[in-house]
Amino acid sequence: MYRDTPHTPTAKPHDPTPHHRVAIAGAGFSGLGMALALKQAGHEDFVVLERADDLGGTWRDNSYPGCACDIPSVLYSWSAEQNPRWTRAFAGQQEIWDYMREVVARHGVEPHLRFGHEVQGMRWDEGRRRWEIETSRGLVTADIAISAVGALADPAIPNLPGLDSFRGTTFHSARWRHDHDLRGREVAVIGTGASAIQFVPEIQPLVGKLHLFQRTPPWVLPRANPQIPDGWRRRFARHPQLLKAFRTAVFSLLESMHFGFKHPRLMSLGERRARAHIARQVPDPVLRQKLTPRYRLGCKRILGSNEWYPALTQPNVEVVTSGIREIVADGIVDNDGVTHRVDTIIFGTGFQVTDPPISHRAIGRGGRTLAEAWRGSPAAHLGLAVAGFPNFFLLLGPNTGLGHNSVLLMIEAQVSYLMKALAYRDAHGYATLEASPQAQSNFLAEVERATNGSVWTAGGCVSWYLDATGRNSTLWPGSVRAYQRRLSKFNPHDWVAEPARRPVATPPVPAVLEPAAA
Repeated sequence: MYRDTPHTPTAKPHDPTPHHRVAIAGAGFSGLGMALALKQAGHEDFVVLERADDLGGTWRDNSYPGCACDIPSVLYSWSAEQNPRWTRAFAGQQEIWDYMREVVARHGVEPHLRFGHEVQGMRWDEGRRRWEIETSRGLVTADIAISAVGALADPAIPNLPGLDSFRGTTFHSARWRHDHDLRGREVAVIGTGASAIQFVPEIQPLVGKLHLFQRTPPWVLPRANPQIPDGWRRRFARHPQLLKAFRTAVFSLLESMHFGFKHPRLMSLGERRARAHIARQVPDPVLRQKLTPRYRLGCKRILGSNEWYPALTQPNVEVVTSGIREIVADGIVDNDGVTHRVDTIIFGTGFQVTDPPISHRAIGRGGRTLAEAWRGSPAAHLGLAVAGFPNFFLLLGPNTGLGHNSVLLMIEAQVSYLMKALAYRDAHGYATLEASPQAQSNFLAEVERATNGSVWTAGGCVSWYLDATGRNSTLWPGSVRAYQRRLSKFNPHDWVAEPARRPVATPPVPAVLEPAAA
């Protein structure tokens, strides 16, 4: 197996800039998954650039009350690092974060992490055939640049008139103010998505009054979160094959849901269950009407909770559906002209998914940014690479999100494919590797065909899955198994490779770790 000589890269005397073979931006599940694969394949010359002071990504940033995974815990781990110690069916934020740190420490990835290194710009140097990466701690260069910043990294704050005039406290759920005591306060929550459905039931008993501003009601299915008995955790630890079998069963169950996304009429079964859930938990017919969606189940992210509706029926909660006209110094004025006096505003308004900051910071051939290449509609071959951006790869890029299963399985498929791509590049002595325009165009057409008529485009809603052009550039429109099959083999015909300018030694091809199916 090919192994880079372990070392801390040092620059030549005339060039003090540290240089690495691979630079990864982001230390969440994607970036760490790539780092683990490189480490296990014997590569040592790589660095993970992380803007925060700790690893974890989404699971570091989102520490709001009640934060937990909405995918069963058994699927929320790396396939090769399955965790028999989850305490609940849907693991909480702290437990997931602890798991990530434990795996990273056990595999010796920590020396490759560079905290406090925010990637502020990335530019392809055509002359030297490498990436120049400007960080908050100075310049780094790399042969290969991998963006693993994820879609749920940068909060989206709506541009509401008068927001700057508000004299109270405002924060986004992904930047929770734990130093701000909510007890007895007049609180406005803007947004009713996946985060709000978790933290609203937690803060409702504490606040004096909660004004929930809802633009579109979500579909909510019943979901308990039972503890996993100690006996079962011990069995899983003693018998890894039992844990693997359970994981495979849960995976297969969730996989079956993707048929409903492709054939929206099948979603009527789930809608009946969701309506029965509302009827059981919301006795007030007026409130029930406010909370009942008028679009097809699955058009927006499907949520699960047994606590959401009971919290909204409490006397200190007001659900406002008339929209927001403006923010004033001491409250929010809705479109009916009613002023809701509040001292705290919490945004549960999601993230910059289809216009991520990295797209404005990554500059490829000809000085063109990713944002300019995408023109409002992110696209990448296999969700991994963009024509015109040599030696640059995306993890969880366009059309690789899921609405029905664990994205960790998508990440693993991508990481495995990238290892094959890097092995191919090394084996042939190529200097650069990039997606061909034709391969990217073909993949985009394939996604478009699969998306047409799906619940995301024909379900009667406008969601964060759709970009500024109205196209689904976020979700993979098929099953996880289909994506795994698609990435199981590296196809050189989909790529443009340029040879090095001088002969290079051809190292042996490193071992490639294949992800498990579930």
